[in-house]
Amino acid sequence: MKLTLGYSPCPNDAFIFDAIANKKIDTEGFEFDVMLEDVETLNEMALHETLDISKLSYHAYAYVSEKYILLTSGSALGRGCGPLLISKYKIPQTKIEYCVIGIPGKLTTANLLLSVAFPEALTKKGLIFSKIEDALLKDEIDAGVIIHENRFTFEKKGLQKIIDLGEYWENKYKLPIPLGGIAIKRNFDIDTQKRINRIVRNSVEFALQNPAQTMNYVKEHAQEMETSVMQQHIELYVNDFTVDLGEEGKNAVEKLYTIAQSKKIIPSVRYPLFVQ
Repeated sequence: MKLTLGYSPCPNDAFIFDAIANKKIDTEGFEFDVMLEDVETLNEMALHETLDISKLSYHAYAYVSEKYILLTSGSALGRGCGPLLISKYKIPQTKIEYCVIGIPGKLTTANLLLSVAFPEALTKKGLIFSKIEDALLKDEIDAGVIIHENRFTFEKKGLQKIIDLGEYWENKYKLPIPLGGIAIKRNFDIDTQKRINRIVRNSVEFALQNPAQTMNYVKEHAQEMETSVMQQHIELYVNDFTVDLGEEGKNAVEKLYTIAQSKKIIPSVRYPLFVQ
């Protein structure tokens, strides 16, 4: 059976899916037609049910939960890895609601965490995540939410942190930060869902056990990123929760939806959330 599979070219996703894309593990008879897109494009594609299996933001999943169910492997979830709200000039948190804020996409979990922390901050401008720092430097926006490798580069450009939105979440709710997961269409039978979950887990475990073997694929898609930044990126976003969410990881995702629904930020999600 051939299935369409989408994920981003970011180092953590390339690291996770290298063994599947390059057939380094047993894919149990499945063939994968791989598509690499930035996460907000994948989020939009999920709204149109374009792919059979896709990486997507946990925020976006709230809008497609009727059609997709989440895997327990392959997630970006952890501690100390959340999005940062930054600026060129010093801005007190009490003034955030008056700012024009650059976000890396309306359906990103970064935007959802911003809304949870600052529900009155409504003036937002969607930008490609890699363009937010430049927009700040050119005074096109007042503040910006950065994700991925930009958290390692913003200070070198003279920008400053207003608040770590992930740290805000961890301190307030005492749970790891849920950022993104892998979803498969609900209309596949349970056996197929479980097998795909197992294949993704095997791919993650292969990468963790053989990191040197994944780096050519990571570098191929890293867009001239420094090797040290690539490694920091992988270490930050690939962890035990990526292998399997476990109860703590699942609780974090469910808490995100409970809080966001209570603030009327997202619609109700369909249960079960995860492949059983």
